[in-house]
Amino acid sequence: MYPTTPDGRYFVVNGKLWRCSNPSLPEDARQKLVNELMDARREIKTAKASGNEIKLKAARARVQKAKIELGERGPVWWHDGSGDLNQCLVKNTCYSDWHKSLAAKLKK
Repeated sequence: MYPTTPDGRYFVVNGKLWRCSNPSLPEDARQKLVNELMDARREIKTAKASGNEIKLKAARARVQKAKIELGERGPVWWHDGSGDLNQCLVKNTCYSDWHKSLAAKLKK
């Protein structure tokens, strides 16, 4: 499992922040969107293997749509005016000290 920022907005992979899904989505709606996302990702794989650029473009558009509906891309789902740090290096953000404290705890 990847560490999630204390405010629940991001998880960290290889030192980079990735926006979490909107936690206020009802579970059934969230699961439907995750299923759509996974289907679209499989379509990308198939389209790449076949070399079909039209299907690849359509599948990528489906991924983007699902991620926006999940809240992982597009407008942020929080309402406190904070900007989006998606795909930023955690060391260059306000989460830097928190992330360093995780590493310190692991060393103990």
